[in-house]
Amino acid sequence: MTIQHATLRQLQIFAAAARTLSFARVAEQFGLTPGAVSFQIKQVEGHCGFPLFERVGRRVVLTEAGHDLLEHAALILQALEDADRRMQALKDVTGGNVAIGLVSTAKYIAPHIVSRFQAERPGVSIHLQDGNRREVNEAVARGEVDLAIMGHPLDETQVVAQAFARHPSVLVCNPAHPLAGQHGLRLSDLAGCSFIAREEGAGTRALTDRFFQAGGFTPRVVMTSSSNETIKQAVMAGIGVALISRHTIGLELALGLLRELDVEGLPLMRSWYVAHRRSLPLLPVHAQLWRYVAERGQGIIDAIEARYRALGEPGRSP
Repeated sequence: MTIQHATLRQLQIFAAAARTLSFARVAEQFGLTPGAVSFQIKQVEGHCGFPLFERVGRRVVLTEAGHDLLEHAALILQALEDADRRMQALKDVTGGNVAIGLVSTAKYIAPHIVSRFQAERPGVSIHLQDGNRREVNEAVARGEVDLAIMGHPLDETQVVAQAFARHPSVLVCNPAHPLAGQHGLRLSDLAGCSFIAREEGAGTRALTDRFFQAGGFTPRVVMTSSSNETIKQAVMAGIGVALISRHTIGLELALGLLRELDVEGLPLMRSWYVAHRRSLPLLPVHAQLWRYVAERGQGIIDAIEARYRALGEPGRSP
């Protein structure tokens, strides 16, 4: 016999006796007789092969083996208590962990949504993991993230998604660009422009390619980047123009650092989706966040854009 054969109840009784050094108090706590407590302690001693208590005069004290076992029993009981609280938190949606995959463009809206969700459920811990469209789609399909905020999923056989907000994309330029401020531009008017594009595999790159192909236009791409921030900086530096999500440039437009080009057929309107793996059941906290994003995502994005517009209005502050 080894201590592994001791029951959880026996460990609880032993730990209580080790802390109080009173079998009578333990008997009262567990609704047992002192004799029943002594029997359970003897059972534990039989499992570990050592006496756990000894009498010194009228007092009961722990042996060296008792001290050692108490240390381990405390860890076991604490771990079980933590696990119980975690399960209860998941059941009540007062806590738990959520891993969220984000396409890189969603980094500009997701933290605002998560912030408001956590304000109502401060016990929930969020981990954000970003990548391009293909990477996030694969992370969802493999179950590496619980939810994702992304464009339309690439593989609907493995990923279920729900649209929750509008997602416009526009062409932007440096404020000093020759076309800045002109109205009713056509793609042919952009023939002399240099373009900055996202990398292959990005949703914005696929959108850009489809838009130009449909218009019979071949852009002169002088730079590619996997970073929206790099693209914005490159446009502000005057390297070229770029098709980019309006949600990534609200602040720059408001401050006059970028200008939106008035081009026929723009903005291109897509949708934001919240997604999860089809074969992976959602835990309560995941389902709560899913519903929160689906029901309140558009309103939160609208509020962000209103704040940015306020920044650009003379005499107003956000």
